[in-house]
Amino acid sequence: MKDLNNSFYTFLVPCPATLFLQKPDLARIAMDSLSATNIQFGFDLFKELDKIKDGNIFFSPAGITAAIGMLLLGSRGATAAQFRKVLCFGKNTGSSRIEDEEKETEGTEEIHHQFQEFLSEINRPTSDYELKIANRLFGEKTYLFLQKYLDYVKKYYHAALEPVDFVNEADESREKINSWVESQVDGKIKDLLPDGSLSSSTKLVLVNIVYFKGQWDREFKKENTKEEKFWLNKSTSKPVLMMTQRHSFSFTSPEDLQAQILGIPYKNHDLSMFVLLPNEIDGLEKIVDKVTPEKLAEWTSPGHMEERNVNLHLPRFEVEDGYDLEPILAAMGVEDAFSEQKADFSGMSSGSGLSVQKFLHRAFVMVTEEGTEAAAATGVGLTAQSLPSYENFHCNHPFLFFIKHNKSNIILFFGRFSSP
Repeated sequence: MKDLNNSFYTFLVPCPATLFLQKPDLARIAMDSLSATNIQFGFDLFKELDKIKDGNIFFSPAGITAAIGMLLLGSRGATAAQFRKVLCFGKNTGSSRIEDEEKETEGTEEIHHQFQEFLSEINRPTSDYELKIANRLFGEKTYLFLQKYLDYVKKYYHAALEPVDFVNEADESREKINSWVESQVDGKIKDLLPDGSLSSSTKLVLVNIVYFKGQWDREFKKENTKEEKFWLNKSTSKPVLMMTQRHSFSFTSPEDLQAQILGIPYKNHDLSMFVLLPNEIDGLEKIVDKVTPEKLAEWTSPGHMEERNVNLHLPRFEVEDGYDLEPILAAMGVEDAFSEQKADFSGMSSGSGLSVQKFLHRAFVMVTEEGTEAAAATGVGLTAQSLPSYENFHCNHPFLFFIKHNKSNIILFFGRFSSP
């Protein structure tokens, strides 16, 4: 039986971001770096989930990345190196060990600074949509955490420590954390921590929530929504309510991909949903094998997409899913953090012995005629041819979709819709 004496949890939810600094060039470089990390990690994670899960998939790359960032802030040695590797930065470039260590330290500090700017910009008030991210630490009141870690996690991730009594009131503390998460995401994520998930030996729960609710720049008219068949494969279909509209959208059909990509903006154009639709009913898996993070970023960049008149058919849908990410992260190279013998979180507490007990993630999305509502929570225990007047973009078979914050190029939510 696993000894839980020095365990901790982490929880988070995805969120959008923008970056503004006094020096625009530095801001762009920094955001490009965080964006590259976000896209690479998100797609790597999707491919791992794709190996073990049929049907719909939905998660928040931004949220999970932020949770790992908070863990990285308090980790050292091989544990920190594995977190850096899974986030796709601090890689060995062939230089000396000392130079590599210096670059890794600089890269780690840089990523935390980027998150700081990212989170600050996301929380700027706007009347065009609801978008927020909030972080909080729930720590055992008798356990001594390093003040330096608490100061840094507050500086970079805006997360304050709230003392709780895990020793005597573990279940009451669990309910308190669940209530806080639920209140931050308008009730869309319930019971993030299941019964029995915390005990008297739990030391820390890190929580990060992100919530988004936005209206389409141009809403679908409800009277145009009709029931249609959604094809799971060439022989099986299910009924869906299909929304339709004809309008100008960002569109591309890459020559090296048997698919179309459409960008659907939300009000104010700060965020957009991108849909990657295979040409063939059963073409999604073939496409996943060909898509790379670099190509995905290129295909959806403003310079690559063109404004086209599009006859859009998009199903009204809702997806909620949850994952235990420990085996997924282990497959991606994060192993020591979950080992009581190998985990090194000495940046959090000098007494240490801390290890991640669980890494849980839940996410929800609802797409309707008016717009989209999405939330996520992650828990870590501790060609030259004549074109038609309208492109036909008919989402009546499995497709990929993601919600991106356009200025920062950060993917907040990523999903596969393959079954109503």
